[in-house]
Amino acid sequence: MKQKTVFVCSECGTESPKWNGKCPGCGAWNTMFEEKVRPNVTTKTSSGAVAFAMQSEPPKTLKNISIKEDVRRHTGLGELDRALGGGIVPGSLVLIGGDPGIGKSTILLQICEYLGKTQKILYVSGEESQSQIKLRADRLGVSTENLMLYTETNMALICDCILRQKPDILIVDSVQTMFNPEISPAPGSVTQIRDTAATLMRIAKEQAIATFLVGHVTKEGSIAGPKILEHIVDTVLYFEGDRFRSYRIIRAIKNRFGSTNEIGVFEMSSDGLTEISDPSSAMLSGRPNGEPGSCIICTMEGTRPVLAEVQALAAQSSFGNARRTSTGIDLTRVLIILAVMDKRVGMHISSYDVYVNVVGGLKMVEPAIDLGVFLAIASSFRNKAIPEDVVAIGEIGLTGELRSCDYLENRIAEAEKLGFKRCLIPPYNREKLAKFKKIQIKSYYNIRDVIRDIL
Repeated sequence: MKQKTVFVCSECGTESPKWNGKCPGCGAWNTMFEEKVRPNVTTKTSSGAVAFAMQSEPPKTLKNISIKEDVRRHTGLGELDRALGGGIVPGSLVLIGGDPGIGKSTILLQICEYLGKTQKILYVSGEESQSQIKLRADRLGVSTENLMLYTETNMALICDCILRQKPDILIVDSVQTMFNPEISPAPGSVTQIRDTAATLMRIAKEQAIATFLVGHVTKEGSIAGPKILEHIVDTVLYFEGDRFRSYRIIRAIKNRFGSTNEIGVFEMSSDGLTEISDPSSAMLSGRPNGEPGSCIICTMEGTRPVLAEVQALAAQSSFGNARRTSTGIDLTRVLIILAVMDKRVGMHISSYDVYVNVVGGLKMVEPAIDLGVFLAIASSFRNKAIPEDVVAIGEIGLTGELRSCDYLENRIAEAEKLGFKRCLIPPYNREKLAKFKKIQIKSYYNIRDVIRDIL
């Protein structure tokens, strides 16, 4: 009997009986690859009904389900606990992604030292030998006796090892190297990654094993493999930052057990990752004084306000078309701000090259940073410095108006704590701002008023 094949999209996992140049699911080109269909393995009972090999518990009503109060386990790193929503939940599946060398394996080994005091840990590696992992552990000062190393890529052998050792914590590095021998595609294919994730999820839930999966990323910055991998897991953490810089930011983009968009900030050194409990102070260290093109903004990372410096450079273009470059801020957002500057303020910047950068490697997406970006560009354009004690918060509309943003009081409190004397904001309830005594709060209706007052 001829074995059936299907074509699977490497980006979204869509299956098709025939090859397509363009994926019918996500629309990506040249992502369909042929894979053999794995036959369904089922058994039949005496009555003829299909019975599944996996045993499951009977359904329970919500009120009859009890949970322990201390259900979360702390990792020993407060910044990682913050990103996880308070700690590790037994039976959860956590996916950690990031560029090579960013610190994924390092942070997992570091938490082994703390968790190994009370928990049994199994570290499965498909990329490094046991001696290589031991060298890194020695460098990081990891010496717990409850850490077991297992180098294997065959999921059948890995599952057998897990069931025999019965660990409390499982680490798989990386999910793209694991394979099921019963499936024909090579490791890293859509089918293999999907099968590996599903198998580990079933084991984690049945055995209440907190599982960490390391995932590599593509050149576009997304985790390699099908999107279903992110759907299967409970939590997705992304490591951000330039590997040539010391700062590392771990961001939760999905969390079934806590809030999303929480971040943890670390600094990479020869001894591993060190927590930064006050990221605002770290991001502002080394700021130049009295230089045009610099402005302090406040962004919300989950429930945490973070102050950061936005730098801009506006220089007369020597080419026919002016260049626009942005790092850490969406370029489309910068282009909108430039258009508003030209139309509503009269700053004819179309013949200038404009470069915008967020210092420290942060990536900001919320519109509350608009006012700070605008002031940084205007400061460089007019070659006039913004006062060093000023923080700018607010969204800019297409008519030049300033619009309010969420958590404004939390942002102002963070600026006041760090010693800033003035805060520029959109119109807001003055009664709620009366509690701030050490910082002057000035509200504006449009950016023209801000320019007249500041520059």
